[in-house]
Amino acid sequence: MTDQIFANSATEVELLSFRLADQEYSVDIMSVREIRGWTRATPLPHAPAHVRGVINLRGTVLPVVDLSTRLGMAPVAGDARNVIIVVQQGGQNAGLLVDAVSDIVAVPRTALRPPPDLAADAAHNFISALTILDGRMIRVLNLAAVLPDARVEAA
Repeated sequence: MTDQIFANSATEVELLSFRLADQEYSVDIMSVREIRGWTRATPLPHAPAHVRGVINLRGTVLPVVDLSTRLGMAPVAGDARNVIIVVQQGGQNAGLLVDAVSDIVAVPRTALRPPPDLAADAAHNFISALTILDGRMIRVLNLAAVLPDARVEAA
């Protein structure tokens, strides 16, 4: 799978790491627009189960994705301890509801490994790379696969 994280010529990539349950994930810091505290989302009828709803972000309607649900885990509780990571991918903005933000880490591109090809459906390859940092396995999200397709999943 060709991914922007491997295509960039820089020797290091900066990742924003965050927690979902007891697992650590990350996104390329260049896709992060801001980190917000928990805000209750307004549900939309017929939205996919992983879309919590929408929030008002300075006059823009922003869909909020429960990342745990999207990845097949138990939903995030949605309380004051949780955060929404506002990301942009391919001109589309969305909020990722996560348990907590951990750190910003710089990882050599040579330390990023492609994940094993286990998904039966290429559209659901949610992980673009894996790396080990200080004994922790960190998964790098493939935002293009994680984010809802606004054309397909519009409520």
